[in-house]
Amino acid sequence: MKKIINTDKAPAPVGPYNQAVIHNDTLYASGQIAINPENGQLVTDDIEAETHQVMKNINAILDAAGLTFKDVIKCSIFVSDINNYSRINAVYAEYFNEQHAPARELVEVANLPKLVNVEISVIAAFD
Repeated sequence: MKKIINTDKAPAPVGPYNQAVIHNDTLYASGQIAINPENGQLVTDDIEAETHQVMKNINAILDAAGLTFKDVIKCSIFVSDINNYSRINAVYAEYFNEQHAPARELVEVANLPKLVNVEISVIAAFD
């Protein structure tokens, strides 16, 4: 059975998709960019602030589903400039420790929605 997850603590979808879907005890969260859900503005002061906002949005979705970052089993990270890898990774490491870190990939892409610098999606599982 499929359950839809949407929260006003993360940016509203801008198309025919939901923030997340739960199916068979697994949450599939749509990619998040650095939109502040309180004012709808992009957070692009620097790559660290942008990445923190993305992670806050992911946290809000996880929380709405009753999950935490420890429940994340896979992350997909898309960046517009691979040279930002270490700076994004430093912020990312604040949310995942090595013991509970999920599998992941980080890839450079030609463009991202709203021309942001980073987009992250996650898959999480209920125990």
